[in-house]
Amino acid sequence: MSETPTQLELSVPSSSQPEVERGFQPILTTQDPPETHQQTQLQLEIQLSGSNPEHQRRAKPLWIKHRRLLLPFLGFSLCAVFLGLTYYVHQNLRNRSNIQRVTACVSPACQQASARLSTSADPFTQPCDYFLFTCGSDRLSQPENGGRQRGQGIPGHPQNQNGKSVWSERRRQSKEREDRGLRQEKILDRKTVLLQYLREILESNYSVGSSAVQKAKGFYHSCVDTRSIESAGAEPFLTLIQRLGGWAVSGQWNQTDFNSTLSLLMRDYATFPFFNLYVGKDPNEIAHGTAKRYIQIDQPELLIPIEWNSKTHKSQAKAQTLRSFLATCQRYLALLGAPPSSSMIHVGMFLSLSSELAVAAAPLQYRLSKQQLYQRMTIKELQSQAPAIDWLGCLRAAFHPLPLIEDDHVLLHNLPYMVQMSPIIRKWLNRHELSNSGPLQTYMFLNLLHTLMPALDSRFSETANNLSVALGNTEGAEEIIQNIFSSFKSKLHELKWTDQKSLLSVMKKVHSLIPRLWTTREISSEAELDLLFSKVSLSTHSFFSNYVQLLSLWQKRRRKILTEQTEAADILSVTPLIQGNELLFPMGMFVPPLFHPTYPRAMNYGVMGFLIAKDILHLLLPDIYSQSETVHAVGECVWAHYLTVTEKAGRGGAFSLSAAQRQEVWVQYSALQIALQAYHQSLKKHPGDTSISGFSHTHLFLSSFSQVNCDFDPYHEFMPLEPSFLITVICAKSHLCPTNLQCPDKTEQHSLQTC
Repeated sequence: MSETPTQLELSVPSSSQPEVERGFQPILTTQDPPETHQQTQLQLEIQLSGSNPEHQRRAKPLWIKHRRLLLPFLGFSLCAVFLGLTYYVHQNLRNRSNIQRVTACVSPACQQASARLSTSADPFTQPCDYFLFTCGSDRLSQPENGGRQRGQGIPGHPQNQNGKSVWSERRRQSKEREDRGLRQEKILDRKTVLLQYLREILESNYSVGSSAVQKAKGFYHSCVDTRSIESAGAEPFLTLIQRLGGWAVSGQWNQTDFNSTLSLLMRDYATFPFFNLYVGKDPNEIAHGTAKRYIQIDQPELLIPIEWNSKTHKSQAKAQTLRSFLATCQRYLALLGAPPSSSMIHVGMFLSLSSELAVAAAPLQYRLSKQQLYQRMTIKELQSQAPAIDWLGCLRAAFHPLPLIEDDHVLLHNLPYMVQMSPIIRKWLNRHELSNSGPLQTYMFLNLLHTLMPALDSRFSETANNLSVALGNTEGAEEIIQNIFSSFKSKLHELKWTDQKSLLSVMKKVHSLIPRLWTTREISSEAELDLLFSKVSLSTHSFFSNYVQLLSLWQKRRRKILTEQTEAADILSVTPLIQGNELLFPMGMFVPPLFHPTYPRAMNYGVMGFLIAKDILHLLLPDIYSQSETVHAVGECVWAHYLTVTEKAGRGGAFSLSAAQRQEVWVQYSALQIALQAYHQSLKKHPGDTSISGFSHTHLFLSSFSQVNCDFDPYHEFMPLEPSFLITVICAKSHLCPTNLQCPDKTEQHSLQTC
């Protein structure tokens, strides 16, 4: 013990000894002997320094020594704190700026997608268990349902362990989610009740004095009176054309003024052939509390199908759809009584003018990247930039009786289009050989027909529907296919191959393939369909008889395919196939909610991009497990992540996966990586993307993937875990994700390696 030496060292005059002993007694009873001895000496030196000048002079170098050691440490600490705060503020500001740059997608399809997204578990707000609520995983808490669960049959799998407390909590959360779903259904059902109530009012015979109610009833009854609509045919539209001055298609045209006709269409029929008009606020002023609304002028919705050329940065008519569009326009003119001898000339001029205007149009993403939205200028300035349009006269007609003047400001969303549109119109107006053909008049009236088509007989709507089927709903599908295939080829070079021969064999096969969208090249005419069904006699009472005849039709189709040189596209197929040197992706793959042209690209890549990548890996690399060491390593790495996060690692049992299971884990993990890489490459080529629910691009990509990653393909039984869990793995120690998906109570996660 050190008590005796300490007391001996304190042998000083008796007057001070009790005071020193009182000061050191607590220390002696609470600290370890070495520390007690040092602190005793230190306090003794301090107390003696006041009465002993010589001792004070000896103690001074000791303090100077301590001060020299402490000052650098203190300075280093302050620098570290300052650097940490600077980094935090920089990251916070950058994240805020990224959020502000997100543009909301407000199309009907996006609104439906947003509703679905709001009812699913978000990986970045529920990082510990979000993957337990996907793919119908709530069934994991209900083994009595008899359904096959992921992981069954795997010894020691977490889902085969007893965890009553955990799964009871899952059942409670699942019940809450179901309750939220029921509330949503009730809200939707209330809308249906309201519409049904309004319909009952419109169909009732109860008479009221309000003329507005009577007119509403009259409008409704005229809408549902399909017999009158069908019997009227095209006559109402032809009468309107004559009232507007006629057109050269019918041989009766009064050579009306271009800008006068355009003003009438804008004012009375909400038709905007050459540009679109909106009313809204300036986002740059909203931040300052200004509520003023402006006339906003945008490029038109062209009737001709167009596509964007990323190399030339110009739009162009889609060559593969021109034939269908040409036939549709001819059909419209035929329904309007145009003589066949002249209709082709007018349709040709319409296509030519439409194609020239299409070159000046640009997609929203490109205009966002070039900052072409909300460009402010006066009507007078716009007139000088695009003089072919009487801007003040047209805007006054469209917004009559507002007193617009030249100095009023408008907002432009594609000024380059307006500038290029003007000389195109001038050229078509001044072509003397076309002075009696009225191509601009025909162009405007075909746009008017498109506006009024819902009020015409069914022949017009059927023609429009046939065009929609011919074009398909696959805008953007080709880009995804090409970008995913490119990222897939890059992935092959990252693998550790067992031998060079395997790599060369796979690469030769891959480079020989041309990926493309598989679409129907032509559509059967009504006469062909009538001939096909001419020998079919349908019964209204016997489904069995009808089904037998359907089987007969299938057999006839099979015989026809046998004799044809090329196989017709099966648009109902949902998986790709190899045909010759082509890797074909059927149109049936690209349907909502898996894909939609108006979805943000993050959603389309997160869902359809992942599925395409997974299909390619399954189709082209069926034997990859024996060809690459990477498959085994990645499969084990992902499995280790899953066991750690679900807190089942090291609890006994054989946790090893079979070769088929490791390969499927690698396939789906690699497919997610490929899709994410392809999306980021797409963002580099076309900066800017819309979003849903205010999510960042990567957040929306991963959240969308978590919703629809439960693809029941032939390989799904080999997937030992919920595919959405791959989000946690890909975000581990990754800069790609908005946040790190670390569970607060799982410290083991920090030691996991990146797969």
